[in-house]
Amino acid sequence: MESLSWYTSLPFGVVVLIIAIMPLAAERFWKKNRNKAIIMAVIGLPMLWYLAANLPTELLHTGRDYVSFMILLGSLFIISGGILMTGDVRATPRVNTMFLIAGAVLANFIGTTGASMLLIRPLLRTNAERKRTAHIPVFFIFVVANIGGCLTPLGDPPLFLGYLIKGVPFFWTLRLFPEWLVTLALVLTIFYFLDRRAYNRESPQDIAFDATAVAKIRFSGKINLLFLAGVILSVAIQIPTPYRELIMVAMTVLSLAFTKGQIREDNRFEYDPIAEVAILFAGIFVTMVPILTLLNVHGAEFGITKPWQFFWLTGGLSSFLDNAPTYLSFFSLAQGVTQSLPASGADIISGVDSGFLRAISCGAVFMGAMTYIGNGPNFMVKVIVEKENVKIPNFPMYMVYSIAILLPIFFLVTLIFFAR
Repeated sequence: MESLSWYTSLPFGVVVLIIAIMPLAAERFWKKNRNKAIIMAVIGLPMLWYLAANLPTELLHTGRDYVSFMILLGSLFIISGGILMTGDVRATPRVNTMFLIAGAVLANFIGTTGASMLLIRPLLRTNAERKRTAHIPVFFIFVVANIGGCLTPLGDPPLFLGYLIKGVPFFWTLRLFPEWLVTLALVLTIFYFLDRRAYNRESPQDIAFDATAVAKIRFSGKINLLFLAGVILSVAIQIPTPYRELIMVAMTVLSLAFTKGQIREDNRFEYDPIAEVAILFAGIFVTMVPILTLLNVHGAEFGITKPWQFFWLTGGLSSFLDNAPTYLSFFSLAQGVTQSLPASGADIISGVDSGFLRAISCGAVFMGAMTYIGNGPNFMVKVIVEKENVKIPNFPMYMVYSIAILLPIFFLVTLIFFAR
């Protein structure tokens, strides 16, 4: 491993840059999963051959991890797609804030993708009578699609990869509760006052119409909660591979068998999003093997030794690149740094100083909210909102929101948790 050259990490960099750039530079071409698969194959197959010849054990491990990763994401995505929430409540700032809080909690059980797909349409229906709502899907992405999923490995792909590949204990992420609570409280407070200001500027006619268009909240497909519990328990109690994956597959099959087709149709459920994740992560998993190895071996040479550095570097890259491979890269870097530090009795988690791991975890999850391409659910929410003919900011305007609102909050979080 120590004889690996840095040039072997170039395919990984190319894959990450393509994922970041193509949705903006060639949107129509990139929409087709077939085109994504072709590009990932062109980049990934040579690396696959190289790993088979030089690092066969590492290739076997990454292949096993990829299968486990996709089975988990696929089961959460498919099962949550069988739960339909209908109805309409008054679109007050208080109600909208409660929607976001519920999504933040739910994201830790069914993932940011599952929670986003379950709640975004009911939130849009609730606010359909209002006109000044462009900020609502933005904050939904901030909270439900990103920051909320910080407390369990089920919440966000980076944390699951830490659990699956790096051996981070399942319940360790609960230690991030203080960072989670402070960050959410600040974001939700800002949202509430912005939404109250927008609500007060709505016309009396729209407010009156909203009050009359109330319908009781109902859930269909509730049997899927049982299947979700099966998936969650299989991970939480650390059932070994492959039995854990077999349970997840069984829960998914049962969900498909016992959920009425009309429920998924009303949910506008489709497999394209999870197929896209499977294609892109196939390229990521194959090409990331050399760079993770190199960062682990040479991590101490980079001069990154403070939690705040890991928080901002991980978060900064997660803002524009996919946050899952960014998390793994800095995790390996932190392992190398931790090995070079003198023994100090510090809390070590999977070979990483716990202060570094807290910073990396929060940076990857929180700052994935900075752009539409920072985390997978972000763009999915944007597409759904546009299909519902609801106004949502374009890419630059979204960044105006994130820079003005999130960056000051992240600086404050740094001072409270990572500056020491």
